[in-house]
Amino acid sequence: MRRLARKGAFLLLGAALTAPLFPSAQAAAAPAFKDISGSYAESAILRLAKLGIVSGTSADRYSPARSVTRAELATLIARTLGLEPVPAAIPAFRDVARSSAFYPMIQAAVNIGWIGGRSADRFEPAASVTREEAAVMLLRALKRGAPVIGDSIYRDQQQISAWAEASVLEMNRLSLMAGDQGYFRPKAAISRAEAAVLLDRIRNRAEWSQQFEAEPEAPVQMGWQYSSTTEQFKQQASSSGINTLSPRWLFVGPKGLSSDSSDAKLVQWAHSKGKKVWVMVGNRSRQADTHALLSQSASRSAAVKQLAASISASGADGINLDFENVAPEDRQNMTQFVSELAKSLHAFGAVLSVSVSPDTGSDWTEAFDYAALGSAADYIVLMGYDEHWSGGQNAGAVASLPWVAGGLGKLQAVVPAAKTILGLPFYTRDWSTAASGIVTSADLSLPEQNGIAASLGLRPAWSSSLSTYTASYYIGTVRHQIWLEDSRSLSAKMSLALQSGAAGFAYWYMGGESPDVWAAQRNAIRYAGYSFS
Repeated sequence: MRRLARKGAFLLLGAALTAPLFPSAQAAAAPAFKDISGSYAESAILRLAKLGIVSGTSADRYSPARSVTRAELATLIARTLGLEPVPAAIPAFRDVARSSAFYPMIQAAVNIGWIGGRSADRFEPAASVTREEAAVMLLRALKRGAPVIGDSIYRDQQQISAWAEASVLEMNRLSLMAGDQGYFRPKAAISRAEAAVLLDRIRNRAEWSQQFEAEPEAPVQMGWQYSSTTEQFKQQASSSGINTLSPRWLFVGPKGLSSDSSDAKLVQWAHSKGKKVWVMVGNRSRQADTHALLSQSASRSAAVKQLAASISASGADGINLDFENVAPEDRQNMTQFVSELAKSLHAFGAVLSVSVSPDTGSDWTEAFDYAALGSAADYIVLMGYDEHWSGGQNAGAVASLPWVAGGLGKLQAVVPAAKTILGLPFYTRDWSTAASGIVTSADLSLPEQNGIAASLGLRPAWSSSLSTYTASYYIGTVRHQIWLEDSRSLSAKMSLALQSGAAGFAYWYMGGESPDVWAAQRNAIRYAGYSFS
């Protein structure tokens, strides 16, 4: 007992876990462990067990002296942070099987970005965690950087690995990890008892505790309808994380509104579920018709009046304007149309969001005066996809992180971040390169890409430079390449947008996602709201 009590002074780090990934109803009542009575960690273990964060190695034993594995540590930290399990379709590591109880939480941690493998594709889940490894991992999870190394505070500080020393000292400064009689013991393994003490203190630290229980503020989460019936769209909205529906109801032509399939019943249904409706207004990418509409004052005025009347009649909450393939010479006319439409909608409390492509300096985006559009509209939706487009001769990702970051940064340089929404892809492309060098592509939903990977036994490799998985295969002499979008790649882009102060996300298109995306989305939003200063 004394030995346990002395170890308790260390305030060590780890992960106490063989707990079920989905805590049972019994988690509300702390179990009676026979092997923790009198332990320095007893109260911490019982508090965490009651929260469903830890459990025993059997019905009545906790095994406090047993060391903690990497899989256990990742899972316990994720639970402490309130993250949801993510049953990702694409495994991050070859040695963590989907059937493993730890798989969904390891994937959740990887998506957020504070844990990696021992190598590019190996996690070594059964390996014990040393004190210095634990210090590094938890400091990353707490979103804290390690300061410049100062004076030595441990007698064995020279034994601490160079990559861990700053983290070890910062954990000491935070009063989360300390030594014993002047020794840190960096290579010693973390025990389950030590883990419980540390994580309990993190969970109950006065300046951090409330955020673990609070619901994060919901950003805009808009989902576009595409190739789905109204009933299918309702189902997609109900099973997803979106709070704003964007049905494809309104299209304009050269003289004004040309098509209106508004459905007031869908609006009523959405409102009954606490969701908003921003009706998508499109131009069908018809440049000549769009020029005729925008260049004539009478046509613009007619379209504005008709669109506002339609929104008012259906009871929708606003419009998402999606004009594509607009001629460069219509730049001023486009701005004027948006200004007039915004004024008309604002008169009765409706919202205007405008979808734009990233500013590439090409004819495709020259019609967008981003600053002026951002001044007039409530939101600017950056369509953060089609980096490599259908029909293009260059195979590549639809939305690599560097490309999205560049587009979002450029937009937010002229439009307040709080008025920007990042559009994310629920699709990718299968690129085919024939022996002749001719390149073609086929669009894939996320379930379709996952089906190809599974049926062909592909092992997608993570590209740290692009923040996306890549895979390739051959059919005869034709080489196929896929830059996959999944919960991990989407989480990286969500985190980027949340850190930038963006107002939320839009998803093209509803029904194209895989089920794991929504848990990853909620985790990204929750984690972004944490502050461990």
